[in-house]
Amino acid sequence: MNYRDLEIWQLSRVLTIDIHKMTLHNLPKFEMFEEGAQIRRSMKSIKSNIVEGYGRRRYKQDFIRFLNFAHSSCDETVDHLETLFETESLAEKSVYEDLHKRLDTLGSKLNCFIQSVELNHRSEK
Repeated sequence: MNYRDLEIWQLSRVLTIDIHKMTLHNLPKFEMFEEGAQIRRSMKSIKSNIVEGYGRRRYKQDFIRFLNFAHSSCDETVDHLETLFETESLAEKSVYEDLHKRLDTLGSKLNCFIQSVELNHRSEK
């Protein structure tokens, strides 16, 4: 098993691609380099922290720490998405609702995964 087998990584990978495309195709040009850049970075941070945490899974507290970073970045990404929608830079409500719902799902799954690691993690020997 590797990090690519984790459902949370798979969801974050697809969301990273979709948010990147959204910033290129659905935002005004000026937002591509402002809030658009911020949401791309925070989304990529989710995926990267899952990978880094998995790489440190031998050490339970490191694993949990990076998963918490991923969860925090998920919250940050939701905040950027809401800002884009509230300022009408992202005008397509259906795009906003779809991404928001998927980010909420990812956040919930990250939370459940963190709880599972806290309760059931055994260091590899």
